[in-house]
Amino acid sequence: MTKLYSLAQLAEYLGAQLQGDENRKIRNIATLATANEDQIAFLANSKYRNQLESTKAGAVILSARDADSYSGNKLVIEDPYVAYAKLAQKLDSTPCAADSIHATAVISDTATLGQNVKIGANAVIESGVVLGDNVEIGAGCFVGKNTTIGASTKLWANVSVYHDVEIGQSCLFQSGVVVGSDGFGYANEQGEWLKIPQLGSVVIGDRVEVGANTTIDRGALGDTVIHSNVILDNQVQIAHNVEVGYGTAMAGSAIVAGSTVIGKYCQIGGMVAINGHIEICDKVMLTGRTMVTKNITEPGVYSSGMPQQTNKEWRKAIANLRGLSDMKARIKALEHLTQSLKNTDV
Repeated sequence: MTKLYSLAQLAEYLGAQLQGDENRKIRNIATLATANEDQIAFLANSKYRNQLESTKAGAVILSARDADSYSGNKLVIEDPYVAYAKLAQKLDSTPCAADSIHATAVISDTATLGQNVKIGANAVIESGVVLGDNVEIGAGCFVGKNTTIGASTKLWANVSVYHDVEIGQSCLFQSGVVVGSDGFGYANEQGEWLKIPQLGSVVIGDRVEVGANTTIDRGALGDTVIHSNVILDNQVQIAHNVEVGYGTAMAGSAIVAGSTVIGKYCQIGGMVAINGHIEICDKVMLTGRTMVTKNITEPGVYSSGMPQQTNKEWRKAIANLRGLSDMKARIKALEHLTQSLKNTDV
């Protein structure tokens, strides 16, 4: 049964100023457009301010600058979006990845399990594995030899963690994540590919969240390193020996080639491609579909993807682009002619 909270309780939890009925009971969170009287909504984007007039929410979380725009029950706070995130954690009803140690789980006798560890059906825990307290391993997961997983980390179903990997505390891995697979290492001998064994590992810090079907390759010699407080979206590719700095976020389908170092607090948009063996400094933002081919040494926003146009505009732009070489030659010829005329005048 879902627990109900009074607005007074929620205001105290968030450190918000309550204006309205402190006894109003709240069941969960919804949008301004869909909320009903036992739900709380939030306003974090001004484009939705007009929905305050019609919302049926039992209360709304908003900032002081928007408080006068709403006459109903409200929690006033500096950052409504952060408040929404914290409240969503409190009201989270997501089930555990596993409820107990399932009878079909295969667990090595040499594995070490902390207190209150839960392991789902058909999961495999190999020799030398160390699982910290309150770790949850979902159904069908594989945890390879000598891997260490810190306290309160959760692996959803069908996550594969190879051998000798180190994962910190309070991490979350969505279904289909693969950690510690071989990096793309090969040598070419007269047209024949020779595999280079990947002898490093992966080291992941605390409070790292990894989206569904994301892959993090092990290092070729040293380790691939994901520092604490990093968030990776779905279908991200992290190649061997990459280092991702503290607090960096990557959106879906971003790709990072081998041996690249990404600084702290970077924000990397969807479908960004980053070349190998380069460095990106702290506090860099890469907008969607940016292609990074060289070092970035100054914080700031970088872009290279082409925004959408109508098909007619795009065809015209491409036609002009294809004519740039010819245009360049004509300009050079005109410059040469102009200089010749000047010389003649002299």
